[in-house]
Amino acid sequence: MVKEAVRISLGRQLSLSGTILHLGLRCNWDEYTREEQALIVQAGKIYFPTIFYAHVFHAMGKEIFPSLSSYNLLGDKIRQTCLFEMLQIPHPRTRFFWGSKRAEKILAEFRFPFIGKIPRASSRGRGVFFIDSPSALKGYLKRVNTAYIQEYVPIDRDIRVVLIGRDIVLSYWKIGAPDDFRTNVARGSRISLEDVPEEALELVRDLSARSGIDHAGFDICMTERGPLVFEANIHFGTEGFKEAGLSYREVIADMADAFRI
Repeated sequence: MVKEAVRISLGRQLSLSGTILHLGLRCNWDEYTREEQALIVQAGKIYFPTIFYAHVFHAMGKEIFPSLSSYNLLGDKIRQTCLFEMLQIPHPRTRFFWGSKRAEKILAEFRFPFIGKIPRASSRGRGVFFIDSPSALKGYLKRVNTAYIQEYVPIDRDIRVVLIGRDIVLSYWKIGAPDDFRTNVARGSRISLEDVPEEALELVRDLSARSGIDHAGFDICMTERGPLVFEANIHFGTEGFKEAGLSYREVIADMADAFRI
């Protein structure tokens, strides 16, 4: 009888699973015991290897979850935007600008107001700027080497769609606070579980199927043009799960134990 390969997790997301061996993340290989090292090398699948090990395990031919596509896009708005454009996924008009004449080039293509973002390693709305004047643009450009400029979409809410594996496990509205143009829950937005349009969910399914992203919280806005994707977050907040009476860790553990991921 062929012995079933062990499934292992390093990140803490699957610590509640009853079928996956959780070893934890140790950044130095020799911090794992020889027995643990052997289990990792022989594992049939490694869950949440983290960005530290994801590319290493992929190079070794290991199956990982989330996918390498998910990790490659982690925290990188520029890569995500390039992906959306190449796959013709509807998203707000976005351009990147470099060099000493960034301001002139930006103002030749965008009218106030527009949005400037810190393109890498920003989250929870902290790296998003409403630019409505030359002085606001100057202040933003002092913060970045690569200017990530996006059209301003005047909305008071957007949609968070959480996809794990091939399943949409949760979707909800994030309704912005009256005094903030951003709709991040971390900045005071209110969660509503009512009436999320099916077309937003279909857009996420299509993007996931064509990109290989299999663990993310997608931010979608509804416009006259239809649903538009803002970005995908491989590390997303779990406030929506709590609002829905769910536990993210229990949901993903159940999925892993049922071999749905």
